Amino acid sequence: MKKVLTIAGSDCSGGAGIQADLKTMSAHGMYGMSVITALTAQNTTGVYGIQEASPDFVAQQMDCIFTDIVPDAVKIGMVSSAALIDVIADKLEEYHAKNVVVDPVMVSTSGSRLLAEDAAKQLILRFLPLAVVITPNIPEAEVLSGRKIQTVEDMTAAAAEIGKNTGSAVLVKGGHHLNDANDLLYQAGKATWFYGERIENPNTHGTGCTLSSAIACGLAAGLSLEDSVRQAKAYISGALRANLDLGKGSGPMNHCFCFEGFHLGE
Repeated sequence: MKKVLTIAGSDCSGGAGIQADLKTMSAHGMYGMSVITALTAQNTTGVYGIQEASPDFVAQQMDCIFTDIVPDAVKIGMVSSAALIDVIADKLEEYHAKNVVVDPVMVSTSGSRLLAEDAAKQLILRFLPLAVVITPNIPEAEVLSGRKIQTVEDMTAAAAEIGKNTGSAVLVKGGHHLNDANDLLYQAGKATWFYGERIENPNTHGTGCTLSSAIACGLAAGLSLEDSVRQAKAYISGALRANLDLGKGSGPMNHCFCFEGFHLGE
């Protein structure tokens, strides 16, 4: 069984963060592990509290994982401080972590900054060069590239700029009223578009976490980056199309749409 590690924050309501990542890994037949960077008090209506883990404790979690069950891929999500970014990057380098996927959680869908300026700089300097692929949404790609993105041509130029500055592949996620769920992968000077259908489902909590985790699963299984992105988009589409409807706000997807699971009593 392939093993995948997620380094991210906990979502107590289960739709995003560590919980979404682990569900995604299980749905892909992978053994999921987690390093928790923060606890959050949140649900489908919003985030009401955050309690960050200490750098020493995050380092201890990573030591326990890499000295025992070595991951075949690593997904990095929400890391909210420069101190945590530094210690995670140090450990990834120390253990020669492979197949690192970074979802740079910097800007919300509504455009609000989620990361302090010093932490954003450390993320760019320490995390992004370690990544096989970076998966920014359009507001995050604007921050990383220093470019305004209003057209598909702007997406390509921004991805090329980020790739040049980091040496990593870049998947700029569409949406944000720019296109119909079409994503752009820029890798080694080559731009590849992945066309997706716009699924009418208001319950999209955790889509970014889920997509990056699914890509990590593909890489852990030995797929190419292009094939990993392709299968990840297919998985997201299926999870959205299942039309799970929970909670009073933007609810979670059905991560387990693709299997019936174990039935109690049988």
